[in-house]
Amino acid sequence: MDIKIAGLTKKYGPQKAVHDISFEVKTGEILGFLGPNGAGKTTTMKMITQYIPVDEGDIQIDGRSIQKNDFKRNIGYLPEHNPLYEEMAVMDYLKFMGTLQGVSKSKIDDRIAEMIVLCGLDIEKHKKISELSKGYRQRVGLAQAMIHDPEILILDEPTTGLDPNQIVEIRELIKQLGKAKTVILSTHILPEVEATCDRILIINQGSIVADGTADNLRKQAQGSQILRLRILSSDFETMSSAINELHSVKSVSTLNLTEGRLEVESNPDMSSNEEIFRLCAKNNWVLMEMIPFETKLEDIFRDLTVN
Repeated sequence: MDIKIAGLTKKYGPQKAVHDISFEVKTGEILGFLGPNGAGKTTTMKMITQYIPVDEGDIQIDGRSIQKNDFKRNIGYLPEHNPLYEEMAVMDYLKFMGTLQGVSKSKIDDRIAEMIVLCGLDIEKHKKISELSKGYRQRVGLAQAMIHDPEILILDEPTTGLDPNQIVEIRELIKQLGKAKTVILSTHILPEVEATCDRILIINQGSIVADGTADNLRKQAQGSQILRLRILSSDFETMSSAINELHSVKSVSTLNLTEGRLEVESNPDMSSNEEIFRLCAKNNWVLMEMIPFETKLEDIFRDLTVN
């Protein structure tokens, strides 16, 4: 189910938690929803899930407004603060949640068994939720979000409290689910976004400040291609000057004279790789390294969200 958000605004008194944002998420797409604390991520997700009302603008799911239609049974939601009935056993809780979500009696046991396997809860399934570690409680939260096989998944910090192995497992699970569902994933773990999400949307102070793939955001932030080189030559100055004179090269900086390390910035919309390679081959310079420098997603995030 596609989600289309247009001019969405939410106010708390005089403060606009979300200010006139618009974006779309297609079926089969995993959207990474990023922003600092208080940016408006959770408020936006709560409006999509119909947990809180929309003040201005609209949210459409498959072309129908959520203000005129009830989509709660089409959505699986894992809130940031995972609310669980701790006195219940895992199996009982999942059965209770499945019943609330309208899973039929004939299917509920099979769905519970499937969630137990998918979320790695088998060894803990008979325990009370109060007896579980934080990581396993998070798995129970994921299981309840998926128990009714929703077309849309809204996951707010889904890997909070998980160890590195569990994070990889849940990441792979989300990627598999994302092939057939519409997924919005909020997290502060930026490498997780790159590994899991098809697209990244960054929100700051209630407004969208970036929208695109990780590669596109890097290119926009970086502007020009940056290459880190290590070249063995008996005359470093001559070699450096020759590279600087290439048509595709904007500037050359020395990183380490002794080791022959350079940083080359290409002209906008140009790549210097081939010209540098041919120049080295022509002059018998030994090209030991040619490494494209990529702007880190963390740096892009900071540049866009530090006020």
